[in-house]
Amino acid sequence: MVYLASEEKVHDFGELIKKLSGEDITHCYQCGKCTAGCPMAVDMDIMPNQVMRLVQINSKQRVLSSSAIWVCLTCETCSTRCPEEVDIAKIMDTLRKISMKEGYESPERDITEMNRIFLGSIERHGRLSELEMSVLLNLAARKPFKDIGLGMKMFAKGKISLMGSNVKDKEQIKSIFDNSRRFIKEKE
Repeated sequence: MVYLASEEKVHDFGELIKKLSGEDITHCYQCGKCTAGCPMAVDMDIMPNQVMRLVQINSKQRVLSSSAIWVCLTCETCSTRCPEEVDIAKIMDTLRKISMKEGYESPERDITEMNRIFLGSIERHGRLSELEMSVLLNLAARKPFKDIGLGMKMFAKGKISLMGSNVKDKEQIKSIFDNSRRFIKEKE
């Protein structure tokens, strides 16, 4: 028989997820409907229902270092199909945030880099700057001229602007990001 040390809590990770996302992972009973409907399951190292189970059994390192949380499109098919109404997409998003905050090395570096650049552009401009995002993604991939031909054609047709644009009150967007960071810190 295996006994846990008195200070070790088996459900710490699940409780953290509940605190940050508002979703109770204990409601998942492993029916597999999330995995059956997931369009990205074929590209995941662990299936969505397995992610939920690993959170339930406190397997934090395995979940946060998986590619599954990064491959997830957050399309909400899993959440819609869940008979217990667990918002699995919200949990996946929460897992990505924890993974980044705690410095886990993602096996999907391109996806994590895109996530960082995408959110950074929205925070700076209040909306996505397509030109900025494509330039930064190409620089991160060490292929700075990869899309130059397509970019020139789009610019010539007026589809993109070199200057980009900001929303009128981008401070509101910035405050959403600031409040989100504060919220995560307070919940921990």
